[in-house]
Parts: sequence; structure tokens; C-alpha cells
Amino acid sequence: MSYQDGWAAINLEMPARVPHTEYSVTTHWGVIEAVTGIKAGPESSQVKKQRAGRALERAWDFDFAWSTLISHGELGEYYTDMGHAVYAAGGVDWRIPRASPHFQTPEDVLRFDPWESLGQKDLGELKARFEEAYARNARNNPNQVNMTGVYITMISGMIGLFGWDLLLLAAGTDPVAFGEVANRYARWIQQYYDALGAADLPMVMVHDDIVWSAGPFISPKWYREYIFPNYKKLFAPLVESGKKIAFTSDGNYTMFIDDIAACGISGFVMEPTTDMGYIAERYGRTHFFIGNADTRILLGGDKAAIRAEVERCMSIGKRCPGYFLAVGNHIPPNTPVDAVLYYQQVYEELCKR
Repeated sequence: MSYQDGWAAINLEMPARVPHTEYSVTTHWGVIEAVTGIKAGPESSQVKKQRAGRALERAWDFDFAWSTLISHGELGEYYTDMGHAVYAAGGVDWRIPRASPHFQTPEDVLRFDPWESLGQKDLGELKARFEEAYARNARNNPNQVNMTGVYITMISGMIGLFGWDLLLLAAGTDPVAFGEVANRYARWIQQYYDALGAADLPMVMVHDDIVWSAGPFISPKWYREYIFPNYKKLFAPLVESGKKIAFTSDGNYTMFIDDIAACGISGFVMEPTTDMGYIAERYGRTHFFIGNADTRILLGGDKAAIRAEVERCMSIGKRCPGYFLAVGNHIPPNTPVDAVLYYQQVYEELCKR
């Protein structure tokens, strides 16, 4: 019933069980072997790894397959690769930083025009790419709610272009000029949202890491002048075409929950630092919402703490028709297997309404 329950929650129809999803646990090889009996790992073929991950999703009835298509690769030679620490088992995701050849100073950032550097895209080609991505996801995850979307919506796109250091230096050097950079970037990324609006698919994932765990890293006034007005323009084709819109940001975006809701989204995806209680109280009857369980509690492995965390999330979300349980931000491969299995056990005990 995962597909039906997932869409029922998206449509605020209060399914009989609280649906759920998880991120990265489909590459936690110890959990996969414990649940499915399939032995896989970093050295396995891509086909075997995908088969193993999907077997876990089926065994645990995942309801929602988080996905975006447009990411940092779209930025081409202008991408500033900040590197990546070891996260996945086997260290397969380790990358050393690679500075952009185009941005060395804040002034380089403030002069940047994505139309000149990244160019115009063909709307029909973008539409076809999104439809193909959605169809592929639906084939791979037939029992879940599927989507496609944009990872580099605004702030995440500028992080990918400039890297954190130059982004912060440019924003601090001249917030107004940096706001104009944000406006130019929004006009460029609009073509992707126009294509999504025209595409034949039911749901779009909007990803934008607009905050840190402590909240905004630029003045809230700046966000309200340069980010959220652009969101309304970006999302307008999605709203007009009747698509469901999920918004994801890492960190603590509690301060901006109302701003984000006003931009036309259908649901929130969050980490534990964002106040899910506020979302449930203010938007629990009008929006779906996903996440909030704290991955650090699973990493500690204490069963009493794990149970208390699932109970906390259920006490907030269970009364709301569109709540999905999920660990935010991920269940990484160094999480104790027994902790993950116990978390799932408690979820299964408590998920029925």
C-alpha cells in the first residue's frame, strides 16, 4: 500500500498508517544484508547495488522517492567543487576541492551573469529531460511517490558556482550587488522551472539549502528581498499547472517557514533543526511534511533514546494527514545496524492511526 499511502498523504487524505521514507540507508550494506539477505558493498556492480537498495525499500514499504535531476553538473566549467569528505562505505565519495578558474575575488562574483556564461537552454529539450527522468524514477520505484526537480534552485546554485568562501565574501562586501547576482541567477534558472511547469509529471522537488544549522547566514531582510520574491516567480509555472511542490532545505529554516509556504509549495522536507511542531500547528491541515527524526540519536545507538525520538515525531505528525516519518538528514553507513533495525521496529509499532 506504499504508493497509495504516499499519495494519500500528499493529497492530505489521512492514510491509515503514517508513511515514511529514508535517505542513504539504501547504501547501508549491513542493514540491507540484515533485512534482505543480499550481500552487497562498494565493490559490487552498480546493478547489484541498485537491486539491493530497492529490495530494502520494498521490504520496508518506503512511500516517497526523493529525487532531483538538475544539479551542479549543469554549471559546467563554472562549478566550484569544494570537495567531499568520506561519507559512503568504502570512501567512494571522497573528492579533493577544485577551485573554479572563473572566480578568484568577490568582485568576480558580483560581476557574474549566468546568461552570458551558462547560456540559454532549449525549453523543449529541458521538458523532455524532466519527463524522461520522472518516467525512469517511476519505473525504478513503482511503489512510491516519484518526482524530479532542481537541486540548484538559488542559494544552492550560487554555492555550487562560487563556493562558500567567495559567496560569503561577496554577500558581505556588497549585499545589494550580491542580491542582483541572485536576481540574475533566478532569471536564468527560471527556464528550468518553466520546463517543469510544461512537463507531464505530477510532483516537483525544489531543493535549496538556504540556511545553516544555526539559521540564516545573511540578513533575513536580504532573503525576503532577493530569495522569496524570486521563489514565487520560479514556482508560478508549477502552481499554474497543478503540480505538487515539495521544498527541501538542510539546516534550520524555522524563521522562513511562513515565507516558503507563501511561495506556493505543497509540502516541507526538513532536518531535525527545523521546528516541525510549528509546521504541524500552522500548516498541518494544508501541507504535507517529511522528516525531523534526528540521525545523531540513531548514531548513538541507545534504544530508549531511539524510541523516544520516534514517539516525539509521531506525537507531532500523526494527527496531521500529510506527515511522513524520515530521519533527517540521512542514515549514514556508520550508523549501528541494530540501531537502524530498532528504529524501523518502533516505526512499525507506532505507524498505525
